[in-house]
Amino acid sequence: MSDKDIVINNIDAGKSFNWGKTSKDYAKYRDIYPEEFYQYIINLGLCKDGQKCLDIGTGTGVLPRNMYKYGAEWTGIDISENQINEAKELANEAEMNIDFYTCDAKDVNVNNASLDVITACQCIWYLNHGITAPKFAKFLKDDGSFLILYMGWLPFEDEIAGKSEELILKYNPKWTGCGDTVHPVWVPEEYLDYFKIEKQEEFRVDIPFTRDSWNGRMRACRGTSASMTSETFIAWENEHVKMLEEYPEKFLIKHYISIAWLKKR
Repeated sequence: MSDKDIVINNIDAGKSFNWGKTSKDYAKYRDIYPEEFYQYIINLGLCKDGQKCLDIGTGTGVLPRNMYKYGAEWTGIDISENQINEAKELANEAEMNIDFYTCDAKDVNVNNASLDVITACQCIWYLNHGITAPKFAKFLKDDGSFLILYMGWLPFEDEIAGKSEELILKYNPKWTGCGDTVHPVWVPEEYLDYFKIEKQEEFRVDIPFTRDSWNGRMRACRGTSASMTSETFIAWENEHVKMLEEYPEKFLIKHYISIAWLKKR
């Protein structure tokens, strides 16, 4: 079974993308959140000590795998079978007992009032909020939490990030995942019928990369391998690798982290 292309009208002008095409690079190059990202969640009192947590759009399981040491019980779902296969392999290699399933968020089904926390990291804009908002509220315990999490690079403040974006747009002008600035992560209004915003915060981080790992991070991007033809992708990557030769082997890329903590009404 191969992953299906996804089309969302307000993303990339309706151009299709497929996360399954990125899975090998995603597994290798997108496990980049700094420790302060995870510690922030722990400091909220979430995703720890036996709490039951569901990670929506888990990808290769980056969030559950990195937070496993804090003692929560994790399940991760993703629409991409390739992503879930990578997540299972990485968790098994690390001897982590995490349940991963291939499933669209709108179709997920768990026992009512059984979860302490639901997380959605880097994926809130892909969900069908009219369906998922009441579902998530139903799945959570009375004091349950929904965490919307995001980390993005800052192209107007970081030269390498900016030039990398320009190059993606040269080959994929419909890509809308560009031009980010520090701002609160989006909380779709549908969730406010079921949740109240407990806290929203943004903070800056510098993430270390090598030329290879930054090129890998760009390959595991919706605007490149997930949506380009193979010929276009090769041309883009050749030019990106050449561009990176102008910079040191190791560098920092300016990012910011944005978190919204919602509590069930």
